[in-house]
Amino acid sequence: MIDDFIYPAETYLLIGKIIEPHGLKGEVKIFSYAGQPENIKSYKKLFLVTLSGELSQAYSMEKCRVKGKSAIVRLTSVNDRNGAEAITGTGVLILKEDLPQPGQNEFYLYQMEGLTVITVDGRRLGTVTSIMSNGAQDLLVVQDDDEEYLIPILDSIIIHHDTEKIVIAPPPGLLEINSGDSLL
Repeated sequence: MIDDFIYPAETYLLIGKIIEPHGLKGEVKIFSYAGQPENIKSYKKLFLVTLSGELSQAYSMEKCRVKGKSAIVRLTSVNDRNGAEAITGTGVLILKEDLPQPGQNEFYLYQMEGLTVITVDGRRLGTVTSIMSNGAQDLLVVQDDDEEYLIPILDSIIIHHDTEKIVIAPPPGLLEINSGDSLL
């Protein structure tokens, strides 16, 4: 589960969390929320944030290697295990402006947050409040007043998406799963 770090989401993107020190020379293990720890190597600057919202200065990476779903990273000015322990538990942010431009018909999942979701027959479901993963796939969390829908991010369900709305073709029963209505 992703911690609720407080940070300026219009500027930064939360990509992971420092979960533990690694060794004695200041390296840390970063768990990648995107499930692609190899991408961490490509970012020039990393910022750290505490749960209370304290932002660090920019860190550069001296070393980075992938181990499972994590990256083992050595950050500038973190020179020993004590320094690594001091930053354990912090969130890892990047500047959104440092992300590579998506290709045609590509997008970043965070860009779906705040969009209105409607079905192909015109029914408004609500607004995307967040993105989550159930372990098998990413899901849009869509809220409208007291209703919440979890919509799998699949090409077979998401028919169209632009800067204002997402149009879905939900399979039978998907929208009723979270309601109190019985399908029987």
